[in-house]
Amino acid sequence: MAARLFKGAEYLISEATKDDVFTPEDFTEEQRQIARTAEQFVDEEVRPVLERLEHQEPGLAVALMRKAGEAGLLMIDAPEAYGGLALDKATSMLAAERMGAGGAFSVSYAAHSGIGTLPLVYYGTEAQKDRYLGKLVTGEWSAAYCLTEPEAGSDALGGKASATLSPDGRHYLLEGTKQFITNGSFADLFTVFARVDRKHFTAFLVERTTPGLTVGPEEKKLGIKGSSTTSVIFEGAQVPVENVLGEIGKGHKIAFNVLNVGRFKLGAAVTGAAKLALGTGAAYANARKQFGVPIARFGAIQEKVADLTAALFAAESLVYRLAGLIDDRLATIPKDTPGYYEAYQQGIEEYAIECAVAKVFCSEVLADVVDEVVQIHGGYGFIQEYPAEKYYRDERINRIFEGTNEINRLLVPGTILRRALKGELPLQREVAKAMDALLSPSLDDADPSRPFAAERAALGGLKRTFLVLAGAAVQRHQDALKDEQEVLLALADVAIQVFAIESALLRAERISPRLAESRRADVAAAVKVHTFAAVERLASAARRAAFYVAEGDTLAALLGGVRRFTRYDATGLLPAKRRLAAATLEIERYPF
Repeated sequence: MAARLFKGAEYLISEATKDDVFTPEDFTEEQRQIARTAEQFVDEEVRPVLERLEHQEPGLAVALMRKAGEAGLLMIDAPEAYGGLALDKATSMLAAERMGAGGAFSVSYAAHSGIGTLPLVYYGTEAQKDRYLGKLVTGEWSAAYCLTEPEAGSDALGGKASATLSPDGRHYLLEGTKQFITNGSFADLFTVFARVDRKHFTAFLVERTTPGLTVGPEEKKLGIKGSSTTSVIFEGAQVPVENVLGEIGKGHKIAFNVLNVGRFKLGAAVTGAAKLALGTGAAYANARKQFGVPIARFGAIQEKVADLTAALFAAESLVYRLAGLIDDRLATIPKDTPGYYEAYQQGIEEYAIECAVAKVFCSEVLADVVDEVVQIHGGYGFIQEYPAEKYYRDERINRIFEGTNEINRLLVPGTILRRALKGELPLQREVAKAMDALLSPSLDDADPSRPFAAERAALGGLKRTFLVLAGAAVQRHQDALKDEQEVLLALADVAIQVFAIESALLRAERISPRLAESRRADVAAAVKVHTFAAVERLASAARRAAFYVAEGDTLAALLGGVRRFTRYDATGLLPAKRRLAAATLEIERYPF
């Protein structure tokens, strides 16, 4: 357990230390064994049949799901009483990351083991778990999650699917259509959201054989062609009353709480996919010759490889830091607590902000990686014979899945401000301190004797940047700020980059003392390269926010503060990039 228990979003107002984070270097042997199992499953079972999956060979995805069950990869999050392993979130994310290299099957796997199964784990009755959970964790049955509707995507609670109690009181009759349902063509159990009496948003467990349930044809998609995506249509579908999941009218709790884990797990999965793509790009750069030499020797290629490697270091650091935060909080809840899973869900919900950050940051790192891997391949990156083309197509959905990145960005500052208004986060006090710093003559200089002194000094200024801009935004818009989406998006970009920079820095501070000199220099290079790029992005977002919320003298003061607070001394940046590129190109894979 970490030195202290942090609350959600507290990273913006507190200084964490290296003892407060969990890192990939802290995995236990048991966790590493789960990772090896997942990696072996992808290498031996999934990758050899990827082309067959792309053509949706009947029964293949189901057979793979059953093999995943036999390997123990579907039972990580389920309680032991129902055949599960009840392992921690770090292990769950590690499995998701390794499965992320499995192409479209990773989508099927995530939908089944995450949003397909977890609603039952968290909210199911003992009878419901007895009936279904054993089948799901072994892969005998597959699961799907039915929330999205043709007219209700980002506005998930705007769905029109309805449920009406039958005259004999034994069934709910479901009417409506669910859209873009992953695993739709083969799932045996659907978690379906509908409004009881057109008012009370409620979740139901619906079996595939339910009278009145019809599955639509496969969607013709840009990418992830090897996964199933269909509509699911309900026309008086007869669902037994005992299959209501949770409480009537409380379906929103299930939908949003499970999505927190889904977002987090997606962050891990896309990190795994990005590692695979980076390795492919590095290998191609070494093999491809132009002007008589491998293109890997060109600075233009090395810079791409370095930037991508550094971004992946940050993404990986962020994912497992969050896993540690959640695991530390969940560890404080005794397993015999009455209403254990309610308290468990509250523990995860505490980090809804960080879950959204992980989803946005990591999915956009993958987007950058696959884009540059296509570029490294040149014209061949556009040809289906090479994997870069498929990586590119498959990536795009990840910025839409689990709530679009825009929705997740809006969630970040919106939730922070709501918590501040409730007194759960002392934001106002910290904003006042940041404003005082804004008006003070100068910032303290970094202590050059301290490792990562420049990054640590910059981080304090970046947090002040968020605070002064958030304070100015609240002062300008008051309660109407919730409707100022452009402002919220800019604030989110600042908050996201702060968490990523700090996560990479804390990991480096934690692991560097135990590393050999050469390895320590590689880590330092990754931190420098990522911090420079992230500060540049953050500063741009901060300037945008300043222009959105202020004018005249106030604007001038904010812009001056942004300039001061986003200073970062990146001396040695080019040697750091060359070192980091060499580390990746030498082994043709992500080096950490």
